[in-house]
Amino acid sequence: MAKKSKKTAKKVARREYTKADVKELRAHSKAKTPVDKIAKLTKRSVGSLRQKALKLGIGLGHQR
Repeated sequence: MAKKSKKTAKKVARREYTKADVKELRAHSKAKTPVDKIAKLTKRSVGSLRQKALKLGIGLGHQR
């Protein structure tokens, strides 16, 4: 049998949310900007943004 090559895992680069990041996130929440668009602008994952919004107690994207 052939040897299976180990896949190199992508290194997770974590960045802290600054006060400016939080302020921007709140502004996008108020403007109801789509989460995908926020993710591209801030260069963060959708999951990261949603988790931060949950901790801040704000909604992201469409609130129904």
